[in-house]
Amino acid sequence: MHDGRTIDGKGGGGQILRSALSLSTVTGDPVRVENVRGNRPNPGLKHQHLAGVRALATVCDADVEGDELDSETVAFDPGDVSPGEYTVDVGTAGATSLVFEVLLPLSVVLDAPLSVTVTGGTDVAWSPTLDYYRAVRLPLARRAGVHAAVEVTRRGFYPRGGGETTIHVTPGAPRSLSLTERGDLRGVRVFSVESTDLSNAEVARRQATAAAPDLGVPVLERVVRTADAPSAGSAVLVRLDYEGSVAGFSALGERGTPAEAVGESAAEAAADFHANATATVDEHTGDQLVMLVALCGGRVRLPAVTDHVTTNVGVARAFGYDVTVDEAAVPGPGAMLSG
Repeated sequence: MHDGRTIDGKGGGGQILRSALSLSTVTGDPVRVENVRGNRPNPGLKHQHLAGVRALATVCDADVEGDELDSETVAFDPGDVSPGEYTVDVGTAGATSLVFEVLLPLSVVLDAPLSVTVTGGTDVAWSPTLDYYRAVRLPLARRAGVHAAVEVTRRGFYPRGGGETTIHVTPGAPRSLSLTERGDLRGVRVFSVESTDLSNAEVARRQATAAAPDLGVPVLERVVRTADAPSAGSAVLVRLDYEGSVAGFSALGERGTPAEAVGESAAEAAADFHANATATVDEHTGDQLVMLVALCGGRVRLPAVTDHVTTNVGVARAFGYDVTVDEAAVPGPGAMLSG
């Protein structure tokens, strides 16, 4: 089946696979990803990776080999993207936001809306939380002319997951992404959520109160939500609104950890970024923007060159996109991502 590119997926975790399949779908070029998550203790496809593969394969009627749990090689030959409505079940508390990531770039090739409902974890470890995705990731994508919105039916926390969210991706108008100067800090926004069974303890309110960092600017918005969910859980997001960009810092509630400590963790990360970085985006957004810079062009000042940034740039370059990272292009820590 395979006549396209071969990419080594050993480093960078599932991000390499997601980026490779997204670019394969956008370009129409087949790809084979070998050694999927090869440097992880449990290599190969896990539920959330498999859900992303199958979601893309369904949307573009791809021929796929290796789409099964623990598979370490995936061969993907895409067809044309078919807008419409689809569903995918991660099957665990695996992150719905990581399934969104493979679908978001399709905005640049859509000629009609695409909606995919994903069941799984909405606020879980090692992935963007739902509020982070909606309040940080998507607004930055829109600056590149990539359009999507996320609708929430039900939250899902670890270990049962069971959250249900729908990403609506619409035809975009790609334009160069310019995030080179963050400008002055205008204000802070706080988003805090708790499952219903934590409401008597006012976990979300306590998280939100502790999460506002003292940075000499107003709290522009403080959103506190209680949501039905199959498992108990909570999450908080601090968003810094700069003149030229936004940055987000999340924390998840854990059994035995006071709500105040959860909020303070997010606030401290935000304060540290504001005081010590010159970047326009936070570290987690940085690697996610590599695909947008590849597809739309632009320049982004990153806080650090992480392994995910390096591997994502490698995937983009393997597909012929002229994406570079230059640490000498900015004063102090960080680097300039250009494409």
